Amino acid sequence: MTSDQQGWPLYEVFVRGKRGLNHVHVGSLHAADDAMALTHARDLYTRRNEGVSIWVVRSEHIAASTRDEKDPFFAPSADKVYRHPTFYDIPEDVPHI
Repeated sequence: MTSDQQGWPLYEVFVRGKRGLNHVHVGSLHAADDAMALTHARDLYTRRNEGVSIWVVRSEHIAASTRDEKDPFFAPSADKVYRHPTFYDIPEDVPHI
């Protein structure tokens, strides 16, 4: 009998690598509870000691936008011109802008 057949919830796994600044989704797994999910995530996704931090989140707790709502969902950000540095001149000697 597989873990899915036992009714264990599905967890999404995110790992931050040694050189990474953020967590990246690396896969999913079934586990009986949060502690087991962390242990299994460590064993499955950081076997070569490449991770420094692991997040596990029950899939049912993730809220996401859909492809169908892409345009209307992100449209309000286009009318916020104050978020873009277009109201002043950037000096030539300022790097990386």
